Amino acid sequence: MGCELSKLASSKSRNQGARETSPPPPPSATDPRLPLTARQKFTILASWKAVSRALEPTGVYMFVRLFEENAELLNMFTKFRDLKTKEQQSTSMELAEHAKKVMTTLDEGIKGLDNMDDFLTYIHQVGASHTKIPGFNRQYFWKIEKPFLEAVKVTLEDRYSENVEAIYKLTIKFIIETLIDGFDKAMSEKA
Repeated sequence: MGCELSKLASSKSRNQGARETSPPPPPSATDPRLPLTARQKFTILASWKAVSRALEPTGVYMFVRLFEENAELLNMFTKFRDLKTKEQQSTSMELAEHAKKVMTTLDEGIKGLDNMDDFLTYIHQVGASHTKIPGFNRQYFWKIEKPFLEAVKVTLEDRYSENVEAIYKLTIKFIIETLIDGFDKAMSEKA
């Protein structure tokens, strides 16, 4: 029995030695359609977990900021266009419901960055669904970029480093461009 253990121990230490000399495996390559490196994708997926646990408050903050900077967009929302003050907006059940829906879409999108086919299909569909909104302009998608980044910063607090911010900027830009592609495709199919 003692003999078997020593053989096992010596074979184990030999294997460890071999493992130490071989370089670590390269991070798995990301889909070329994704404008993030494997490390950036890992970083956003890791930090997003905290946002994902606070979708509704993050979303409400995002929409309050959106309407502060773009009051005219409030008219697009029949359910809460009458909420003119920040206080009314931040306590509105209708706004909270919509904010959660939008954040759930972003949540699905960000969690889906591992599978570009599913991600693109899903975000294209969401973009296309906005063609049903009377008077919706594709440029409106860009108006959520800054409020989104501010909301994520508030939610992540000190975890929102310059590096994390740069990755979120790339990610939201990619999501918005994908929404617009879906919107444009649906518009051209309608025409």
